[in-house]
Parts: sequence; C-alpha cells; structure tokens
Amino acid sequence: MENFPIINLEKLNGAERVATMEKINDACENWGFFELVNHGIPHEVMDTVEKLTKGHYKKCMEQRFKELVAKKGLEGVEVEVTDMDWESTFFLRHLPSSNISQLPDLDDVYREVMRDFAKRLEKLAEELLDLLCENLGLEKSYLKNTFYGSKGPNFGTKVSNYPPCPKPDLIKGLRAHTDAGGIILLFQDDKVSGLQLLKDGRWIDVPPMRHSIVVNLGDQLEVITNGKYKSVMHRVIAQKDGTRMSLASFYNPGNDALIYPAPALVDKEAEEHNKQVYPKFMFDDYMKLYANLKFQAKEPRFEAMKAMESDPIAIA
Repeated sequence: MENFPIINLEKLNGAERVATMEKINDACENWGFFELVNHGIPHEVMDTVEKLTKGHYKKCMEQRFKELVAKKGLEGVEVEVTDMDWESTFFLRHLPSSNISQLPDLDDVYREVMRDFAKRLEKLAEELLDLLCENLGLEKSYLKNTFYGSKGPNFGTKVSNYPPCPKPDLIKGLRAHTDAGGIILLFQDDKVSGLQLLKDGRWIDVPPMRHSIVVNLGDQLEVITNGKYKSVMHRVIAQKDGTRMSLASFYNPGNDALIYPAPALVDKEAEEHNKQVYPKFMFDDYMKLYANLKFQAKEPRFEAMKAMESDPIAIA
C-alpha cells in the first residue's frame, strides 16, 4: 500500500514548491485526505489546546459519558451497536458568530485558547482553499468566495474524546461517513489511534503524528470540482485502552451559499462527460438532507439534490 500523503507546507516557499503542489493535488484526487506538517501553528499553542481539552474532558465530560453508557446498558453489550457512536463531544461555533462565551463548563483560559486556535485554523483553511484553486486552475479566491454566501462561511469545531471501550469490535467510535461540508482540519491525538479512511475497498489508518494537522475534503468540494476531488468515507475505531482526543474544525459554506460545479472545470471535462455531473443547490438544503443520512452513501444525497434543481426556490 502506498504511503499516506504527508505534506510539508514549508516546502511551498522554495525550490520544491512545484513537487509539493503536485503532492497536494495527488492527495486530493486519490486520497481525499492528507497530513500537514510545518503548517504555521506553533507547537506550544497545540500543546496548550491538547492539555486543556484533555483536562476539560476529565473534569466535565468523563463522568457524564460513563453515566450515559450505564443508562444505555452498553457495558456488557453482546451484539453490534449500529445506532450510536462511542464518543463524548461538544461543538464550538466560530463563524459567522461565536458561541464560545455561551457554553457552560468552559473556564476563561480554555475559552481564550480556543478562540485563538480557531483564528489560526481559519487562516490555514483559507490558505489551503487557495492552494486547491491554484491546482485546479481556478482564480485564487474562487473557493473562498463560493463559500461566502451573504454572511460569510460557517466554521466550527467538534471537540471529541473517544474513551476506552470494552467491546470495540461491536461499537464504532464514530460510524463510517463522508463529511458534508467544505474543508476539514483535524488536530488528533498522537498517542491513541483510531481514525481510518476507505481507499480502494480497504480501511487505511490515518497515522497519528505529533503536532500535525490532518486535512480532509467534504462533499461540497467534490461538487464544486465536479468530482475531480472527492470526499472519502472515514470512521473511528474504538480502542480498549486510552482516550483519544480529536478536534475537527469544519470550514463550510455559508447557509445560503449556492454550490455547483465550477464552470471552468465543467468546460474542461465537457468532451468526456458532455454534461454537468453534479447538482446545483443551496448549502443549507444539503445540510437538512444530510442530517438524516449522514451514515449512508453520499451518491443518493447528490441525486436528491439533483431532483430538487427543478424547484426554483431551492436554487434561487
């Protein structure tokens, strides 16, 4: 099996820029995932985020999770559980408006650290979108502008912990799915593994690396690139030992952003396909559909959006 793509962003500034851009393009076309090192977010910032996130879980979340497991009778489960995930989560919204000050349980230091971390991730996400534009032959801010809608993009962080699981063969940490949105930046535990992606019919481990940021592409980028880049099924395997920390930050289109294949990419493929392959829709409509179909294949979601195209309200 070929090696999981690891991209050193520092190499964009020198003689290896062309080769690095090719690696990013290959990762987007053939993996839907890649891992960033030297991405510009200071290691000490990431260490502080990790320390405070793990401390918050221990203090505020761990006991609640144990009580939930006991309530659902999952300690001695004997058959596969297909309707829940073995994870403890909360969600921070950053854009278009932040909810960090409203969330209970977070102390002031953690709030401030997460605000700072989110700003750094937002900047990195927008830099990556511009790199994708360059590889795709689109004008520099095409993806960022497409995501903007009338109020700017949606950006938020799902903070997850995956506690030790007594029956990891029967309960997934997180069931297989593709991500609905745009570009996802993940700061994951470097000691406890579990994240896997589906490639060529096989589940491949996403290697835990200290101070790296894992990037994956969501359904919206598959639509905008008319399938040149693809979102990929991924899952989290629960582990018997250790609690895995995961901070997944989703840089998504605004609710009223209109999503459709970039005309330049459709033109280039016209000879092959002779038509626009992917649908045109408002992001919010896609999210409403996704809410009930997250753990199913993405293709029927695209077909449902295509069926809505004849409805002028859906694409106005």
